Amino acid sequence: MQAFWYGLSSLSTMGLSLISAALLSRYFDKIEYGTYRQVVYVYTTLLVIFSAGFPKVYAYYLPRYSLAQGKSISWKITGLLFVSGVFFSVILFVFSDLFATILRNDELARGLRAFSPVPLLLMPTLGLEGIYTTYRKTQYLVVYNTLTRLVTLSCIIVPVIVFKGTYLHAIYGWIAASVLQLFAALYMKDLPFKGISQEKALLGLKEIFAYSFPIAKASLWGILILSASQFFISRYFGTEEFAVFSNGFIEIPFVRMITGSAAAVLMPVFSKMVHNKSSTEEFVSLWRSVLVKSATLIYPMAVFGIVNAKYIIVSLYSQKYVDSTIYFQLITLTSFFSVIIVAPIVFAMGKTKIYSRVHFILGIITWTLGYAVVIFFKSPVAFAILVVVLTILKLIVLIAFVARSFNVGFLSLFPVKKFGVLLLHSSVILLLINIPLNHFLGHLNSIALLAINSLTFPLFLLLTGSFLNLGYLEVLRSFRKSRK
Repeated sequence: MQAFWYGLSSLSTMGLSLISAALLSRYFDKIEYGTYRQVVYVYTTLLVIFSAGFPKVYAYYLPRYSLAQGKSISWKITGLLFVSGVFFSVILFVFSDLFATILRNDELARGLRAFSPVPLLLMPTLGLEGIYTTYRKTQYLVVYNTLTRLVTLSCIIVPVIVFKGTYLHAIYGWIAASVLQLFAALYMKDLPFKGISQEKALLGLKEIFAYSFPIAKASLWGILILSASQFFISRYFGTEEFAVFSNGFIEIPFVRMITGSAAAVLMPVFSKMVHNKSSTEEFVSLWRSVLVKSATLIYPMAVFGIVNAKYIIVSLYSQKYVDSTIYFQLITLTSFFSVIIVAPIVFAMGKTKIYSRVHFILGIITWTLGYAVVIFFKSPVAFAILVVVLTILKLIVLIAFVARSFNVGFLSLFPVKKFGVLLLHSSVILLLINIPLNHFLGHLNSIALLAINSLTFPLFLLLTGSFLNLGYLEVLRSFRKSRK
């Protein structure tokens, strides 16, 4: 149930972000929209560096301390995030011209200088998920994320739509929303500890840094793997192609919602199990259970996304971004592997250095091979393929490490047969729907075809899935049972 609430809060965040991208794509031309997305790209890339793994500390240490001591830990980490946010904002402002030169877009410098106050305001808001998943109050995240993202969305798009503003006006709106979000987050961080007298926790900065820095390094290499495609496409193929790529190379929001919520909830659970020295059988049983439920929900979505990619892209961003379809199909392929939620168990085992090392090696490979792809293939699509392949390879390597740590067989960690049946069933149902749909109703526009597909596919999936006992309804019912 905690995963459900966390997922719902993540869905509201991703849904509103998607709405923002869809609206701005229609009101900006590709150059202006591409510049706006480059600002976001620079911010999200540097965010990994300056957050330094601190948000992950909450879910690791809070389950191991009392509530009164947790209050002390929470505010200590928030203070570290605030200091880091100050440096982040300064770096963004001072080096704006350098970033613009690297990405070959002079206008980007102006956008980054305007955007520079945002890190100072938003860095202290990080880590709420770790607090509320630890204390099993993730339902509050739904309210917080929905309201703050709704305010941010309004502040960004109203100046553009109502007052015909530029991407700079959207950034100014983002700054205004960030001020409100800062005060809301500080209140939320104190809420679980309200009325609790703070006790000093025997957790020093040395322990925090020892745990967070390897995660920060791993996250840095991870974001470098993903951001490499954005860098090379922006630098070598131009701002317009970057806009096309940015709108396509995004995972299905529901997939990220499910995997992200499962990972966030499993982290404190695994941490406590490691602390209590639970058996290998307990770890594997819980992990396989989560994999089955995640795949039951994700595999049909991934198949649907790949087959209906063109309808989805055109419906969201208009016909001028139809070329984003191939990027969306490629990134959706990773969804079949993203159900394997490996990071929480590696973090809980304290093996953050191994996690970091894997990302470091893959980061070097990505940038080295990436440059070769740009030089020899001269194709942004080829680079996207490289990123997808390396993302899957990363998961395989980490899973092999987990299997070795638990002294179990690689394939024994997965319900392989269940995965295959779910994939086959989803593909057959969608094929049986799409053939007559395209034959008889192919003249309809993308929005109408997507709507029809979105209604008929889940209906036939659930009906046939119940007959074949595939467990779709059981997973959905489990949420209702968890409430009782």
